[in-house]
Amino acid sequence: MSKIAFDHALPPLPENKRIALVAHDGKKSEMCAWAKKHADALKPHSLVATGTTGSLLEQELGRPITKCASGPLGGDQQIGALIVDEKIDMLIFFWDPLTAQPHDPDVKALLRIAALYEIPIACNRASADFFITSGLIGKSYPRRVGAA
Repeated sequence: MSKIAFDHALPPLPENKRIALVAHDGKKSEMCAWAKKHADALKPHSLVATGTTGSLLEQELGRPITKCASGPLGGDQQIGALIVDEKIDMLIFFWDPLTAQPHDPDVKALLRIAALYEIPIACNRASADFFITSGLIGKSYPRRVGAA
């Protein structure tokens, strides 16, 4: 089986990021607590979330969140489409590794697209903490599709 080779330049990630926030049901309270803890660091960035998570985050942060559909109703796919359309720069996805999800194929597709488009992905509180406190969070960052 041969590997498909391609290399497609993309605009660099901007200084002010468009951050997608997604959390499975068992992780929504953890996501809200994380966002509240880092509210100041999140201020310069635009936030997009799947439906229920976005509504909870709006209440927690007191700021507007662009909301997609709920994950099982296609929200994960909507976030993936926004990545392809170059409208998402980071993905913070608190997923629950101990609970089977009926939309696991959508989750896998979202993570695949984020990896393909060199979108930084945090899948738990620790990695999200590292992201939000990184010196790169407020800087432009070069990327390309199919980066090797």
